[in-house]
Amino acid sequence: MNYTYYDYLDLAPGATPARIEAAYAAVLERFQYGATDAGQDLSGLVRMIHAAYEVLSSAERKRLYDAELAREAASADAELKSTLDAQPVAGTRFVQDVPAPLRAMFAPLAA
Repeated sequence: MNYTYYDYLDLAPGATPARIEAAYAAVLERFQYGATDAGQDLSGLVRMIHAAYEVLSSAERKRLYDAELAREAASADAELKSTLDAQPVAGTRFVQDVPAPLRAMFAPLAA
């Protein structure tokens, strides 16, 4: 699963600068209290939180990041659409298909 910077700060896209600042402080505070838990190494996650804040707190960097997310979403949508629109492979069986020998066996019983 791919996480976005919005996920690391527990934000919805389009958050205001004030909300980004508040979320950053809240997430860091949450990890500060959890840092004493049984030797957990949170350094990688904390680095990602800092990176997320650096990008989302800058209007220009946030705009570029949002554009990249939109491009990735459009690409994923196009890929899914082409997969769903593709013709089924010849010989594909469906759940409702009953094999001929089994159908022949039950035909006399159904009559």
